[in-house]
Amino acid sequence: MHAGKAGFNAKGSTLKGHAGNGDRLRICLLTYRGNPTCGGQGVYIKRVSRALADLGHTVDVVSGPPYPNLDDDIALHKLPSLDLYNPNDLFRMPKLRELRSFINTLEWLSVCSGGFPEPFTFSLRALEFMRRHAKNYDVIHDNQCLAYGLLGIKSMLPTVATIHHPITVDRDVEIQAAPNLLRKIQRFRWYSFIGMQVRVTKRLTHIITVSEASKQDISAAFSVPSQRFRVAANGINTDIFHPLPQIRRPENRLIVTNSADTPLKGLRFLLLALAALRKTRDIKLTVIGQPKQNGVIERMVKDLEFGDCVTFTGRIDEKEFAGYYARSTIAVVPSLYEGFSLPAGEAMACGVPVVSTTGGALPEVVGDAGVLVPPGDEKALEIAIAGLLDNADRRFDLGKAGYERVIKNFTWHTCAMKIAEVYQEAIDAHR
Repeated sequence: MHAGKAGFNAKGSTLKGHAGNGDRLRICLLTYRGNPTCGGQGVYIKRVSRALADLGHTVDVVSGPPYPNLDDDIALHKLPSLDLYNPNDLFRMPKLRELRSFINTLEWLSVCSGGFPEPFTFSLRALEFMRRHAKNYDVIHDNQCLAYGLLGIKSMLPTVATIHHPITVDRDVEIQAAPNLLRKIQRFRWYSFIGMQVRVTKRLTHIITVSEASKQDISAAFSVPSQRFRVAANGINTDIFHPLPQIRRPENRLIVTNSADTPLKGLRFLLLALAALRKTRDIKLTVIGQPKQNGVIERMVKDLEFGDCVTFTGRIDEKEFAGYYARSTIAVVPSLYEGFSLPAGEAMACGVPVVSTTGGALPEVVGDAGVLVPPGDEKALEIAIAGLLDNADRRFDLGKAGYERVIKNFTWHTCAMKIAEVYQEAIDAHR
């Protein structure tokens, strides 16, 4: 276990915490899973921890598996779980000694019945951790775990939570997309943790979210007054995502970055638009990621006979992203809903013109630096993509505008400054 400047070893020794000094805070970030490959939440933990440390704060991260890859000066405290969703050992049978733990038993039984227990069981482990180490922190920041253990932590220390977007949107879209009643029931059961998250959120007084759209939608979906929310927009790491002018941009090459089989991400609508575009031009699509074997997207690609024009990259190193964007004519964001959309911001930071839907916060991120179409409308996607492919001057203007928009509005430094202000509000209220 990596432990940065302040550590906790397997024998249970205490952290080398220090008293707060002026505006310098001792911050603990909680995340039930933190690897950047898990999606936006993992990226959030890595970048926010870095930006807060750069402001002079001391930052620890407490995480369940898969664990984040943090910078050396950020302490990581690993809270092992059964890790039953590990793709390398999916739904494994726990060893008998593992089930001697009450929390492990809860986790296993919930997974056996089709539930998703990670937020709840992580929160119980985090509560145990805080009972031993709460004295080492000034503030706790939960990353969308929103589980019952957080209420126990809240009684000890000032507690702030980030909610990226209302998970009720994911649930409703996936249930609607389920092919039969059994699958609908299974998805409803999997998302049963939402009831817990709503109840816990109602007890929180300081909530951070990443866009005005998310603020309004979470407030409505969770019945929480909007004045409890503070907006701190995500940043884009321009050390990784930036233009590569030495690479000449090709024609008729699209790129999309998303969870290929997640209905909320809308990839199937882009594939349908691609099928129409392919009738009149030699067009190719690169998908950053890999679809599930025999899943909806893989079957669509086969049925549409896209073997020669759609490429799935699989998992790539973040340092490779700029090269992929530089070799693309247009980046497409076909999501039905986004609480922020790192892929849109990352494409803009690389100077790539964007075609995006208006789902959720996407208009806030893209603004006038891209072409916006209604979500779930393959014909609108087709028309917008064709229009940009036929207008090189507009592509150049939008790429330039997108880059400038990111540099001006979406930095992790600004995000961390706003988050630190919420910490101080929570600390003052707790006193």
